[in-house]
Amino acid sequence: MYLVGEQSAYAEEWITRLQGLPSRLLEGAPASDSPLELSADTLLGSHIRPDQLYLIEAGLVQVALNDRNLFYLSEGDVLNLAPAPEGLECRYRAQAPLRLVPFDRPTALAHIGAAGKSELLADYLGGHAWLLAEAVTRLKQPEYRSASGFKHVAGGEVLIRQGDEPDHVFIIIDGHAEVFVDGLKVGDVAKEEIFGAMAVFTEEKRTATVIASTACTVMMIPKDQFLAMTQSNPKIAHSLIESMAKKINVLNRQLTGSGLEPQ
Repeated sequence: MYLVGEQSAYAEEWITRLQGLPSRLLEGAPASDSPLELSADTLLGSHIRPDQLYLIEAGLVQVALNDRNLFYLSEGDVLNLAPAPEGLECRYRAQAPLRLVPFDRPTALAHIGAAGKSELLADYLGGHAWLLAEAVTRLKQPEYRSASGFKHVAGGEVLIRQGDEPDHVFIIIDGHAEVFVDGLKVGDVAKEEIFGAMAVFTEEKRTATVIASTACTVMMIPKDQFLAMTQSNPKIAHSLIESMAKKINVLNRQLTGSGLEPQ
């Protein structure tokens, strides 16, 4: 088995160990038919029988669940060891020329039990379960709420000061704020709007001062946590880009109306 995407050192070690187990499990068991030869890019659904399992003698099989590619089975792995549960769409596709040795499932499992290899089978199945669990922990988005804080400020209080280092990104939960550059007002920050992100992205000092124009409740997200959120959730990054583009358009219209050229 090979997981889709980058694999940890732990996963590599387990994959190497697991790939040698099926041939040991099926040693001495009679094949139910001649080996099945299939070309690359073949969907296996119409070629494999639900009552048989298959030892992959050569080739690579892509396994997708509900149209999502999850892992690959390669030489030495067992295919179709158990049928997919009802409601779960499982698709196998040959990624390279494939040679499969078929075994009658009940006969093969009886052979494994009679040969005293049940514990070895448990190791194989359990190892795959742990590999998939490890993959899920890498794919699952982490929770960020716990490190975020809330701050209540009065009207006139400075939220961000021009020239400071950017250590947080802010969201106004309730209230309103104004943006100043060199003492001149250049914009507003409304309820539920994200601000302070530009300096976090550019890693430069704050280019503007933000002052609460009314009493405000502000959510503060630490810099490192916010950057991780934008990487794991593209919708956040898209929303920010859209918001920044709108602000730039407003500033350009203001500059054009004043007779100045946009920079």
